Amino acid sequence: MYEIKVKSSFSAAHNLRNYRGKCENLHGHNWNIEAVFCYKSLRPDGLAVDFKEAKDLLKSVLEKFDHSYLNETGVFKKLNPTSENMARLIYDGIKKANKYIYSVSVWENESSCATYREG
Repeated sequence: MYEIKVKSSFSAAHNLRNYRGKCENLHGHNWNIEAVFCYKSLRPDGLAVDFKEAKDLLKSVLEKFDHSYLNETGVFKKLNPTSENMARLIYDGIKKANKYIYSVSVWENESSCATYREG
């Protein structure tokens, strides 16, 4: 099994609904996102997937979030913009274009992340 990882980032603000604590207030993060793809075999050129292709796909899914107020963006108008929900949403967006996505990790800071994968 070949595991390919790519990373990207974006900056955005949010506040958590139904939460008691500092995060219920408007605040921002420089979010770091890691997407992991798994392949059983390689293409004839010896690659599982081109890094540029995987990075471009990840960036295209993240584009709508960059420099936004997440609570006013798409599904987050109703869905709480937690790292867990974001990981699932990004995973689903990538899966539409690449069925080999294995997991997506969303880092709010260098010591805290949420990861989503199916199964």
